[in-house]
Amino acid sequence: MAGTTTAQGHSGVWEVFVQMKSGAPHEHFGNVHATDAELALQNARDVYARRGKPTSIWVVPAEAITASSPEEVGPFFEPGNDKIYRHPQFYKAIRNIS
Repeated sequence: MAGTTTAQGHSGVWEVFVQMKSGAPHEHFGNVHATDAELALQNARDVYARRGKPTSIWVVPAEAITASSPEEVGPFFEPGNDKIYRHPQFYKAIRNIS
């Protein structure tokens, strides 16, 4: 099981994402505490695999996640109306492709 490890003896927080069936998206299930990625994966399996039979589990160090903040909601999510290349009308559709 490959993965990133934290400093030995450091009990880091790892976010857990579980895929319940093949082809479905991974969903955030919670977090676990572990000293490295392999232990985090084992802890995640022990805690979150009891809810069913997942096909895949991801663990990500919590400090590796970058998120927007509620204060940024306006400027971060506003559409780019000043950037016409983001609008579908900017592109010409190709017709009759053989």
